[in-house]
Amino acid sequence: MNNIKKIIIALAMCFIVASILKVGISRVTYSKTGYKGELPKVGATIYKYDDEFMSYIRNSMENDAYGRIALNMNDSQNDQDTQLKQVDEMISKGVRALAINLVDPKAAKSVIVKAKAANLPVIFFNKEPDASVLNSYGKAWFVGTDSKESGILQGKMIVDLWNENKNKWDKNKDGKLSYVLLKGEPGHPDAEARSKYALDEINKAGITVEELAASTAMWDAAKAKDKMDGWISKFNNRIEFVISNNDVMALGALDSLEKAGYLSEEKFVPVVGIDAIPDATKKIKAGTMVGTILNDANNQGKAIIDLVTNAANGKNIINGTSWKITNNKYIRIPYVTIIKDNIDIAEQAYK
Repeated sequence: MNNIKKIIIALAMCFIVASILKVGISRVTYSKTGYKGELPKVGATIYKYDDEFMSYIRNSMENDAYGRIALNMNDSQNDQDTQLKQVDEMISKGVRALAINLVDPKAAKSVIVKAKAANLPVIFFNKEPDASVLNSYGKAWFVGTDSKESGILQGKMIVDLWNENKNKWDKNKDGKLSYVLLKGEPGHPDAEARSKYALDEINKAGITVEELAASTAMWDAAKAKDKMDGWISKFNNRIEFVISNNDVMALGALDSLEKAGYLSEEKFVPVVGIDAIPDATKKIKAGTMVGTILNDANNQGKAIIDLVTNAANGKNIINGTSWKITNNKYIRIPYVTIIKDNIDIAEQAYK
C-alpha cells in the first residue's frame, strides 16, 4: 500500500513539474541569435545574404543581439518587393522596431510609410536613404559610413602608392596613370561616391590619368573577373592600375590578373579595393594586392543593435552608448586606410 502511495505521489509531482515547465516554455522565444526570454521583438532585413561584406555585418548584429533583443533576421534576396513584404510580415508579428538594409535606397519612403503607420522606429543601415526621406519621419535614423570619405581615402592611398612606385608601375614611361575602374551597383550611393572622389583626389594631386575602361561588376567577384579578362585581352600591357569600389570585385580582378601572369615582379599591376575583408587583407599581406579601405562591419553591426535595442525599449537611441549622432539622424562609422604596414588594424576589426 505504501509503495502505491509513493508511486501516486511521484506521478503527481511529475505532473506538477511538467505543468510548470510548460508554462515556462510558453514564455520563451527563440531566434537565430540564440535563447531569448522576455525580450523586445525586432525585425531586420539584409538586402541579400550572399553579399560577403553584408554577411560580416549580419554576424556582428546576431552576436551583439544575443540576450538583448529577439531578433528576426530576413534575407531579402536582392528583391525590393520581397523586402517590403517582409516588413509587412514583421510588423504583423508585433515587432517593436525595424532595422532595414534596403535593396534599393529609393524604397526608403515605402518603408517609412509602413513604419509610421505602425508608429515603429526604423534604423536604416549600409544603404543610405535620401536625406529628405529620412527627415520626413522623426523615428527614422541611419547607421553606416560616409561614402565620400571612402572615395577620398582610396584616392589619397592611390596617390601615395603611385608616387612611391611610379618608376616600376608606369610601364610605358609616359607619366600617366592608366587605370581600369570596377564599379559597384549603378546608382548605389557608395559606388557613385567611391568612384567620383577617388578620381578627384588623384586629379587634385596633379597626377595625369588615362581611363582605359570603367564598368559595373555589381559588387561581384565573378563579374569582376569577366570584366578583367576582357580588359586584359583588349589593353594588354597598358593597364597600370586597377581601382575597385570594393574588395570582392578586387579579388575577382586579382584572379584574372594572376592567371594572365600580371602579378609577377616585372609585369605587376597594382589593385586596390574597399572594405578590408579577410580575404583581401591576406592578399595585401602576401603582396599581391596593394591596399584597401577598412569598412568596419563589426562596429556597424554593434551600432545597429545598440540603436535598435534602445528604440525598441522606448529610449533615446544613443542612450548608454559611445556613438556620436550628427543632425539627429546619422551614426557614421569612420573608414581607415589599410596597407601592408598596418594590416593588423584590419585583422583585429574582423576577429
